[in-house]
Formats: sequence, C-alpha cells, structure tokens
Amino acid sequence: MLGHKSVKLENSINETTKGAQNDLFEFAEYDESSAEKTGYSNYSYWKSTIQAFLHNKVAVTLLGVILFILLFTCIQPFLPGQIDPNLVNNNASGMQISNHKPDSTFWFGTNSIGQDLWSRVWAGTRTSITIGFLVALIEAIVGITVGVLWGYVRKLDFIFTEIYNVLDNIPSTIVLILFSYVMKPSVISLIIGMSLTRWIGMARFIRNQILIIRDRDYNLASRCLGTPTGRIVLRNLLPYLVSVIMLRMALAIPEAIGSEVFITYIGLGLPVDIPSLGNLITTGRTLLASAALRYQLIFPTIVLSIVTISFYIIGNAFADAADPKNHV
Repeated sequence: MLGHKSVKLENSINETTKGAQNDLFEFAEYDESSAEKTGYSNYSYWKSTIQAFLHNKVAVTLLGVILFILLFTCIQPFLPGQIDPNLVNNNASGMQISNHKPDSTFWFGTNSIGQDLWSRVWAGTRTSITIGFLVALIEAIVGITVGVLWGYVRKLDFIFTEIYNVLDNIPSTIVLILFSYVMKPSVISLIIGMSLTRWIGMARFIRNQILIIRDRDYNLASRCLGTPTGRIVLRNLLPYLVSVIMLRMALAIPEAIGSEVFITYIGLGLPVDIPSLGNLITTGRTLLASAALRYQLIFPTIVLSIVTISFYIIGNAFADAADPKNHV
C-alpha cells in the first residue's frame, strides 16, 4: 500500500511540473531569416586592416608626405615659372650662372654648369621613384609566381632549388655592372638589370612561407574536394601572406632607389642628361669639401632620406595592420 501511494504521489508531482512547464515555455517556430542572422559577421579583412593602419599616426603622416611628393613630382613641370632641368642658365652678359646659391629665383641654387637644382631634384626624384616602383612590381610578380610554384608544386622543387643555387651565388653588383657595360645606359636598361636577380629573394621567402601552410587541414580538405590548384593558391595561400608580401614590396622600393644611387656612384648609372637622385648625390659628393657648395648635396640627400624612411615605416606599419591577429 505504501509503495502504491508513493507512485501516485510521484505521478501527481510530474503532472503538476509538466503543467507548470507548459505554462512557462512554448515551442519556437523555425525562421530561416533569423537562422541566417545568427551566422552573419560584419568583419571585413581590408576594413579592419585600414582601421588598424590609421591608428598609427606616424605612418599615416608619412603616407601623406609620400603621396604629396608623388603628386608634386608629376605636376611640378607644369607649374608656372618652372625651368627645364637640362637648361643651362646664363646671365645678361651670356655667362653661365654656375654654382649660384639658393635665392628667390633659383630655390635650390644651380650646379657647376648653371642648371636649376630645384627642377633637377624633382625630375631626379620622379626618375628614381619610377625605377623603384617598377623594379618592386617586377620583383613581386616574378617572385610571388615562382615562390608559389616552388613551394606548392612538389615536382618543381628540385628545378627551382638548382636555379636558386646558381643565381644566388652570383653577386647582384656584378650582374648590374656587366649589364651596364652590355646595354646602353637608360632607365629601361637599369630597371631590367636590377630585376634580373632581385626576384630571387622574394621567391625564396614566399616558398618558405608556402611550405609552412601548404599541408594544413583546410588545404588538405580543399585538395580532397577537388578544388583546382589555382583557386587554392588564390583563396587559401596568398591571403595568408598579404602582410609579408606588402612589407617586402614596401622595402623593395627604397632598396631599388638605393641601388640606383650606388650604380651611379660607381659611374655606371644613368647619363647626366637624365636627372636622378643618384646623379645629383654623386655630383654633390665631389663638392663636399667646399662648404659653400654643400647645398648641391644636401637637397637631394634630404629628399632621398624622406622617401626611403617613409617607405620603410609605412611598409612595417601596413604589415602589422594586415596581420589578422591585430584586428579587433
């Protein structure tokens, strides 16, 4: 009898609990639009990258400086009162206005044959930045392409390794010197000469990065699902390397400008009639002993320093901003 009563009591308690639950809870209907909202994220990689970059005030300021220099070098020849950089200026008596100190007419002074240094500095900046951008672009395209194939396609590893071992043991300075002797000195020949071996470092770097992430689970899953190799490279591999690629490209520009200055310094650069920062610095270096003529070295050196330092800081800041770990 006691057991029978306990069962009845338990049943009554369960019925009371179920009744209370029915009063408090009810089944929710399935809503497809609400289900989609639960999986939505407003995260944007490039938006977060830009926001992170803008937090670096120094890099943003230097980016504005670089953009101003790029814009000014393009419009400077078309501004009123500008003098041709190769024009030899003469005074009223027909004498060359040589080694004229900076004044209201010649803002940066003149050189030893009377050419306006203001025009030559900006023309040289335009030439050097053009060389730097094109060399960095060729280095990126060739280096990334070779590096991805080298690291991802196993059958090509031996071939590219042997090519790398041969080319990497040839000093780039020797290549530039030989190429300068073979080809006629010009902007195009200088760009080609610099690009012959500069892509090797980029290719090696990309190859090592690809080897690290090539066999991760999501790449193995993509291959098992039959995803084309090109899609895996573009969607799975390269986005992971955006930050390091941008850093390498940003550093390649001032490095190429420095190489142009060095090649001109040893007498194998551009001809005198093509102004460049290398030509101007090489000429100014010979006048360093004369205190009155040091302005011919100071002005192009200041512009070169601003450009190279700005690209270096901007590249590092953008690389940090492009790292997803720094995104909020």
